Amino acid sequence: MVENSSAKGDTMSVSQSIGDYLDSQHVSYERLQHALAFPAQEVAHALHVSGKHFAKAVMLQADGRPVMAVLPASHRLNIQELKVELAAKHVEMLPEGELTKLCPDCELGAFPPFGSLYGMETLVDRSLAQSEEIVFNAGSHTDAVRMKYADYANLTKPRVGNFGELPLS
Repeated sequence: MVENSSAKGDTMSVSQSIGDYLDSQHVSYERLQHALAFPAQEVAHALHVSGKHFAKAVMLQADGRPVMAVLPASHRLNIQELKVELAAKHVEMLPEGELTKLCPDCELGAFPPFGSLYGMETLVDRSLAQSEEIVFNAGSHTDAVRMKYADYANLTKPRVGNFGELPLS
């Protein structure tokens, strides 16, 4: 679990915690900083990255258990398809209060796509899994990380499925 550094009384940023985790796993990555931006598609734009390669993490509850769905910033979540992937009867977005409990070291809406660090199953949309590299929020609205998708998949061991779709224009 990535610890809440503010509770420890030091000044380590969330991105540093993610960096420490990736370093401990001997994974190559690039730390990126950008102007304050949200939602994910705007962060991708600020970093000059295609929304197809910027991974956004969506926190949900499936039949009472927390799950993380990771999909490209350019896509929207199809909850019906995710229900099928999870074989769940009921899937809904987690309320903000639950998000802050599950990920106390992250800014709301800037969750890194590592569900396992927060005790959640991680699912990745197939369209993102086909990327050579991904970029994602590192726990804040000004920090991001770029890494090879293969390294990300080796760390997270996500379930890959089809639950993202391009929005209608």
